[in-house]
Amino acid sequence: MNASLPLPPDLRAMLEAVRRFGQPRIVGGGVRDWLLGLAPKDLDVEVRGVDFETLHRALEPFGSTDVVGRSFGVIKVRSARSGTEYDFSLPRRESKTGAGHRGFAVAPEPGLGDAEAAARRDFTLNAIAYDPFADAIIDPHGGREDLARRVLRHTSPAFAEDPLRVLRGFQLAARFDLTLAPETAAVCRAIAPAYAELPVERVWGEWEKWAAKALRPSRGLAVLEETGWLAHFPEVAALRGTPQDPAWHPEGDVFVHTGHCLDALVAQAGWREREAGDRVLLTLAVLAHDFGKPATTVRAERPGGARWTSPGHEAAGGPLAESFLARLGAPSRYAAPVRALVVNHLAHHHGQGEFSDSAVRRLARRLAPATVDELAMVMRADADGRSPLRTPEVHARIDALVARARALALEQLAPRPVLLGRHLIALGLTPGPRFRGLLDAAFEAQLDGAFGDEAGALAWARERLGAEGPPAGGA
Repeated sequence: MNASLPLPPDLRAMLEAVRRFGQPRIVGGGVRDWLLGLAPKDLDVEVRGVDFETLHRALEPFGSTDVVGRSFGVIKVRSARSGTEYDFSLPRRESKTGAGHRGFAVAPEPGLGDAEAAARRDFTLNAIAYDPFADAIIDPHGGREDLARRVLRHTSPAFAEDPLRVLRGFQLAARFDLTLAPETAAVCRAIAPAYAELPVERVWGEWEKWAAKALRPSRGLAVLEETGWLAHFPEVAALRGTPQDPAWHPEGDVFVHTGHCLDALVAQAGWREREAGDRVLLTLAVLAHDFGKPATTVRAERPGGARWTSPGHEAAGGPLAESFLARLGAPSRYAAPVRALVVNHLAHHHGQGEFSDSAVRRLARRLAPATVDELAMVMRADADGRSPLRTPEVHARIDALVARARALALEQLAPRPVLLGRHLIALGLTPGPRFRGLLDAAFEAQLDGAFGDEAGALAWARERLGAEGPPAGGA
């Protein structure tokens, strides 16, 4: 190790104060990230040799404190200096008392040794601690070696007591490109039935991390398959074994293709630069883009011989994507855009020649609340998921679609109707059943390019009303 773990000045001051009473260690993901060469986040502190009240008094001068619970031995400190929140805790023992993620008895034990305290952590790479005053790594379970080998290994037999840890392994494997140790996979398989005990919000929490932070999402899917937990997500499980035409998909079945697509998505610079919620949306859309294939794939005769084909799989995938998200516990805001991206992910293959303005307007309208920009990222991921096949002509077509949408100012939003009810009232119409038909017809005309501004919309309306004649009673 060539450098010490960097500690913010406010945390360093807290550690100096705590040091007078106990032995503080930096623990958890912050140490792991530092050893991986990443900026350490969530710098949590575990303090040996001190009781809860003394620790609390030592931390109070540094900012507001939130006592999570003496039974858990955790104090959250919001630094008055920086506003950053730090977790301070006592070493503790945990014992299984009932079913589910919350079925544990927790007992703080200040005198617990480093190895025993770390044994309750899920994986060895999360069980590494750092002594900030000795500038020393404390690694009683071999986590640093596992980290160097990119192996995800459970720390102790206590792993099996909390089924959520399997899903933590799923997202950690994807975030850090890790391989699951065979003995850990075996433990995960043994506790697969315990998935039913997990609250849906905790399930979504792990999937959200996978979708927002993955370096290699396919590694997460591999963990689900290796552990037998893929069966808990049937829309994804059905992709395994669904065949594809090898001329167009030399990479293998739909499960393999989807993994390649996900890895291609997160490799796009535009994905990394987006807000976390946008990354989640795009990752879920790529995961679900071929959910319709298992139900639509058939062996069909084509010129040159029989081929695997999946007619209508885009439309079939929309409802499956929505039901998958609902059972996953995903926030409702993701349902409509994910479905729209799934249903339209082959829009660049439909039709011939250049994209017309009308076609792009209508596509942008169908996509809302998703956008053409987001669809293009899904399309590019799909195109790059055919390794080793390279399809520059597909990318050229996607680029043409994006360029046309940008020229129409529709890359980031859907077209909005120009002609509104107030315009019809100004033309002498009384609100009534005729309104909706006229407004719908006007929007269709607008999408076809009949007009693009208010003056043109009014001219169109006058002409349409003149052709139809005045309605009885003006309605």
